[in-house]
Amino acid sequence: MVGQRRQGARRKKRKVCAFCVDKAQYIDYKDINVLKKYITERGKILPRRISGNCAKHQRMLTLAIKKSRNIALLPFTME
Repeated sequence: MVGQRRQGARRKKRKVCAFCVDKAQYIDYKDINVLKKYITERGKILPRRISGNCAKHQRMLTLAIKKSRNIALLPFTME
């Protein structure tokens, strides 16, 4: 019926930005181990709703990943 909710359906808890917890002012493009956590196995950057980052740190993360790709620290695609 319309308007009835399923039993046991819950909302997932909102993820917390890992960079805000660490109070990071800057995301280093040379820190490959941190950047690899936010890249899929195909080489794409994880979106904010999956990674849980805030908007400010997601923009900084994207720029850091792109910068490290340009100087060949990270590959553009992973095969």
